[in-house]
Amino acid sequence: MSEELLINVNSFETRVALIANGALQEIHMARAGGYSATGNIYLGKVVRIVPGMQAAFVDIGLERPGFLHASDIHSSLLLTVGDTDDSAGSNIRSLLHDGQDVLVQVLKDPLGNKGPRLTTRVTIAAKFLVLTPHDIHVGISQRIEDESERTRLYRILGPLVEEGRVGVIARTQSDGVEASVLGDDFDLLLRIWQSVQVEIKKANAPSEVYAELPIQNRLIRDLVAKTTQRIAVDDENTLQQVQEYLQTYAPEYLPRLNLYQGDVPIFEQYAVESEVARALEPTVRLRNGGSLVIEQTEALVSIDVNTSGFVSGSNLEETVFTTNVEAALSIPRQLRLRNLGGIIVIDFIDMSEPRHRQEVLEVLQQGLNEDPCKTFCDDFSHLGLVLMSRKRTRKSLEQTVCEPCDTCSGTGLVISAESTCMNILREVFAQNSGLELGESKGEYLVTTTGAVIERFLGEDASFLAQVSAAIGCTIRFQNDPKISGGQFDIRFLDNPA
Repeated sequence: MSEELLINVNSFETRVALIANGALQEIHMARAGGYSATGNIYLGKVVRIVPGMQAAFVDIGLERPGFLHASDIHSSLLLTVGDTDDSAGSNIRSLLHDGQDVLVQVLKDPLGNKGPRLTTRVTIAAKFLVLTPHDIHVGISQRIEDESERTRLYRILGPLVEEGRVGVIARTQSDGVEASVLGDDFDLLLRIWQSVQVEIKKANAPSEVYAELPIQNRLIRDLVAKTTQRIAVDDENTLQQVQEYLQTYAPEYLPRLNLYQGDVPIFEQYAVESEVARALEPTVRLRNGGSLVIEQTEALVSIDVNTSGFVSGSNLEETVFTTNVEAALSIPRQLRLRNLGGIIVIDFIDMSEPRHRQEVLEVLQQGLNEDPCKTFCDDFSHLGLVLMSRKRTRKSLEQTVCEPCDTCSGTGLVISAESTCMNILREVFAQNSGLELGESKGEYLVTTTGAVIERFLGEDASFLAQVSAAIGCTIRFQNDPKISGGQFDIRFLDNPA
C-alpha cells in the first residue's frame, strides 16, 4: 500500500490529509480552537463527586469540567502533592474528595454538552514507544503478530524498563526498528516525563502541565510509516518545523519530505476538497451500483446497506452477496474518513448462505485491521445486524465542520404546513374555551409562514371557516419570512382596525 501525507497550512487553519492508494483515508483540521486536547496532561481540581455515577468532575481549566470515572482512577496516583494513600476501595468517595488536586490526562475531547473524558493513568507517546510512568511493565502492540519480533522487542525494552522504573509499550511502528532507535525514543520519553514532574511541582490547579505536539508533528508521529512514500507541505515555515522534528525523531523519513509548489492548491490537486464534501452526505454510492446510508446520532452510528436497483448474476442471493462485500470494503474507509466512533450498527442485506455471511465479516475485519483506531467487530446477530465499536477520541468530521440547523434544530425535519394548520386551529379553540358564541369582541391575528397561509386559503379553507363560525370571530393571517416551519404566533385584537 502506498501512502502520502498532505499538509495544508493557512493563517486561519491547518489541515492534514492521509492518502492511501490514491483515495482519501483521513482528514484532520486545526482551527482557532486548536486540534484536540487528547493526550494533554493537567493538574486538575475535583469540583464535584457523584456517587450515583461512581465518578467525579474535575476542573482542568477548559470550558467544562472533565469526567473522571472510578474505573479510570489508579489509586496510587491520586495525591499529586505530599503523601500518598493506599486507597484500594472502588467507591468514588474512598478515592477522591472535593477540592483534591489530581493529575489527569484527556482520553476523549469534549463533545456536545459533555466535558472531556479523563484518566489518571498517564501515558506519553513517541514515534515508536509509549511511556506508562506508573505502570511498570513491557507491552507490545497486538498488531505485531510475529513471535520472534515480539521476543526481540521484549529483550530490548525489558532492561530499559528495569533501569528507568517506568513502563513502556511498543507501538506497531516499532516492528523491525533497531535497538538504538528504540533506546533514543525511550530516553526522549524519560526526559519529557521528568519535565512534566517539574511542571507539576510548580503548577497550581487547574493547570496544563504537558501539551501534545502541534497537529502536523503529531500526525507525522502517528500516521507516517514504512508505507509512506511522500510528505508534502505547502508552507515553508511549517516545512522547516517538520524538518526539525524529523531530523530529531525520525531522520529516515527526511528524504520523503518536500515543499508543494503547484499552481493548484494541494487539496484540490489531490481531490481532497470534493472527497470531504461527499463525506458530509449520508449516502455513499458503491462502485457496483449499491449504496450505504450512514446516520450519526448521539448514541450510535447506523449504516444501512442497499442494492439500489443493482442486479448481478443469476439469482438474488448472488446480487445481495456482491453488494454486501462491496459495502464491507467501503465501510472501514468511511469510518476513518468521517471519524465515526462509539457503537456502530451495520444492517447488511439479508443473506441465506452462512458462508456468505462469514466471507462478508472477513472482508470487513480485514479493512478494520488497517485502521489505527481500536475496533471490535461482533458476528451477525439473529436479526442479521453486525454490531461493532470504534474508539472515539475527538469530534467526527460532521461535528467539526457543521453545526445544527437553526430551522430544524439538527433533526433534519420541520413540522409540516398541514400539521401547523391543525395546531393553529386547536390553539384558537383553546383560547376560546369557556366563552359563549360571539362573546369575543374582536378578531385573531395569526403570524406564520407563507406555506401555512397558502394552505388555509386552499385545502384547509373549509376548516378555517368552520372554526371562525364556531367561535364567532374572524381569523386573519400575516406572513413573516423570519418564522421557521411549524412556528406561529396568535394574538387577539380587541378593536380590529
